[in-house]
This record gives sequence, C-alpha cells and structure tokens, in this order.
Amino acid sequence: MLEIQDYLKILIGIFAILNPLGALPLYLSLTQHYNAAERRATAASAAKAATIILLVTLFFGEFILSFFGISVNSFRVGGGILILLMAISMLYAQTSSAKNTDAEREEAEHRKSVAVVPLAMPMLAGPGAISSIILYANRSDGWQHYAIMSAELVLIGFGLWALMRLADKISARLGQTGMNIITRVMGLILAAIAVEFISAGLKGIFPVLA
Repeated sequence: MLEIQDYLKILIGIFAILNPLGALPLYLSLTQHYNAAERRATAASAAKAATIILLVTLFFGEFILSFFGISVNSFRVGGGILILLMAISMLYAQTSSAKNTDAEREEAEHRKSVAVVPLAMPMLAGPGAISSIILYANRSDGWQHYAIMSAELVLIGFGLWALMRLADKISARLGQTGMNIITRVMGLILAAIAVEFISAGLKGIFPVLA
C-alpha cells in the first residue's frame, strides 16, 4: 500500500485528468433539447459508464500491457506524453482532440443517447484517464491498494454525476471565464503529473539517469 497522501494525490490527479468542468459545455450542448428527467438520466448513465470503464481499466489494464508485450516504463513515457499534450490544451482552456474531435461532437448531436458515447467515453474516461489508471495501479499491489483505488473511482463517479446534475447552475455561476480559470489550474496540475510519469519511465528505461 501507498501512504495516505499518495492516495490523495491519485484522487486529485484522476479528477484533474477527467476534467469534468471541461465536459460540462458539451454535456449542456448535447442535452439542450432534453427535459429535466432525460438530463438526470443522461448524467447518471454517463457517470456510471465512466466509472465502470475506469474500474475495468484498473483491474485489467496491466494484463492488456502484458498481452501486447509493453513494458510499464515504456507506457509511463507514452502515457505521460499524452497527458502532457492534454495539459497543454487545458492551459489554453481548450479540450484536447485526444478526448473528443469536432467530427465526433458533430456526430453526437444526431445520437439518441449521448451518455456512453461521447460523454463517458472518450470525453470523461478518455485515453489520458485510462493511461493514468494503469500507471497508478502499477505503483503498488495487494487487495488493499486496489480496494482504495476502487473506492476513489466510485467517489469520483459520484462527483461526476453531481457536477452534471448541477451543470446549469455551475455554468451560470462561474461563467465561461470562471470555468476556463479552473480548467487552466487543472491543466497545470496535469502537466506536473505528466512530467513525473515521463521522468519515472525514462529512469526505468535508462537506469543511468536515476
């Protein structure tokens, strides 16, 4: 098991990578013609689907790496670079195309259900989040480590649900400027996490750097 502060860092890091505030404008846009009940159902389904995707990644991510013969250190460098690119986009208050492209957003407008695609995947549980979960899972072993991380992911899932339920009020209260400021702060945190992933991976690949 890791220290309590390490698990707190993991919780904050995953939340920053998911960047739920950045997903709220897309959520509001895609559900603008929904009634209140449909919006509540979409918020619950999206949060539930994102949580399930992350939990599956937590328990089976390392197996996938082993299946393809990818070392954890190589994945740290690759995942860190991906997360760094996402962080740079967030620092400019933009949504990374690794999460959602213009074509995907346009296609989503014609879907009957948008909860799973594109909200849960790839907007929330996208490549960056999946990469980080695999890397965080590899930091320790034992059922306690996985139990704590599972609890954190479920807690994050409830947070996603609550934020989407309050999307209208949050958007009205913060405004675009306020949401952009928070996104930039999360992007800065994300950039630091990405650098840690990359440096740890490089030290593993090239021990002389340690």
